[in-house]
Amino acid sequence: MNKIFPYSKTIVCLANSRRPPSGRCIAGREITESGFGDWIRPISNRPSHEVSEEERRFQDGTDPNIFDVITIPFLRPEPCEHQSENHLIDDQQYWVLNRRLTWGEIQASVDTPTCPLWSNTSSTYFGINDRVSANEALQQKRSLYLIRPEKLIVVVQDDGTAFGKPRRRVRANFYLSGCHYRLIVTDPRAERRFFLRSDGSYPIANALICVSLGELHSDGFAYKLVTSIIEKQ
Repeated sequence: MNKIFPYSKTIVCLANSRRPPSGRCIAGREITESGFGDWIRPISNRPSHEVSEEERRFQDGTDPNIFDVITIPFLRPEPCEHQSENHLIDDQQYWVLNRRLTWGEIQASVDTPTCPLWSNTSSTYFGINDRVSANEALQQKRSLYLIRPEKLIVVVQDDGTAFGKPRRRVRANFYLSGCHYRLIVTDPRAERRFFLRSDGSYPIANALICVSLGELHSDGFAYKLVTSIIEKQ
């Protein structure tokens, strides 16, 4: 049996997104004495790794928000395939909210990856460069970026009627270093906001997005997801 060495890390929350079957995926950059450090993704010990409401809330019952600086207790690093950023939470302790960062402070945490984001060799029917094969995914060394997209447009549309399964989806259509992407949005705040609108396209200026390469799916692909859309308030 592996020996457990409990520890804590303080991160700025940059994503609090839906994660099936009924939890969330939290992710952020570690806060160190010298500035922003590595990406951290807290996970549970369930097979699907989602973090439940009870596990992620603070002692006052509130939930982490984008820009919150949070101290999280962990049991051990738990990298899984291409998701090297995973750490197993200590689900017997509360998370601690320290403070909130401003839009200006968060700019130093923005990543500047060049094209492609992981790999641009496969697309779904409605997406563009939105998935990566298992072989390509397992070659990746990281699964999270905070980026400044070019020409960001949020697209709301019905994906499923033509296939007998009506379902509206929110996607982020954008460019990065000349490469075109259209990715599913799993940010519940953004989903609620745009589901209130009619199907259509909605440009957003001066925004950041957190992009995650999800776990391998049963169809042999890992999907690129926009886990947060962060606008200047």
